Amino acid sequence: MPSYERARREMVNLLRERGISEPRVLKAFERVPRHLFVPKAFQSRAYDDCALPIGCSQTISQPYTVAFMTECLQVKEGDKVLEVGTGSGYQACILAEMGARVFSIERHAELLLEARKVIEKLKYVIATKVGDGTVGWSEFAPFDGIIVTAGAPQIPEPLMKQLSEGGRLVIPIGDLEMQQMNIVTRHGDEYDIKEVFGFKFVPLIGKKGWS
Repeated sequence: MPSYERARREMVNLLRERGISEPRVLKAFERVPRHLFVPKAFQSRAYDDCALPIGCSQTISQPYTVAFMTECLQVKEGDKVLEVGTGSGYQACILAEMGARVFSIERHAELLLEARKVIEKLKYVIATKVGDGTVGWSEFAPFDGIIVTAGAPQIPEPLMKQLSEGGRLVIPIGDLEMQQMNIVTRHGDEYDIKEVFGFKFVPLIGKKGWS
């Protein structure tokens, strides 16, 4: 068995041990080759449960964080999902592997170009653009799910408004040192917000985020 495949299985086993239980999430992590999304200098650590640098002062989040946020999103086959912060493209491909129709926004053109190469290589169909993710992507709204892969000072109102009825938004909210994961569910004009334990993300930069 190739070393990456073995390492990927060990990563998935660790996710199970840490409480990730949704079979479709675990299956996606088994199938998407995480080592392709990190710079070659870090590929030997691609399946370690840690964040790794990808350039532009950004990181690929640790596998547990990606899995936890994905599980919170409760993605169903055919769901339309907006990702704010394409980064390496790994989270977008996990969602696409689960059958979501993925739309992803990245503010760093350099990162998006690299992510697109991997997405194309793996033959996932994902709509991407360079832009300010804090204002969402209104042309394709509403979304059944929105996932934000950077920490924000507050929940951006445009993202809440672009949720479909019953849609879920998963976003880390807090200061620059630590954030609480917020899970927002839309019910008409009302929003149910649940907070879970802390994480640390790079800051969400934009009109409705950090300046």
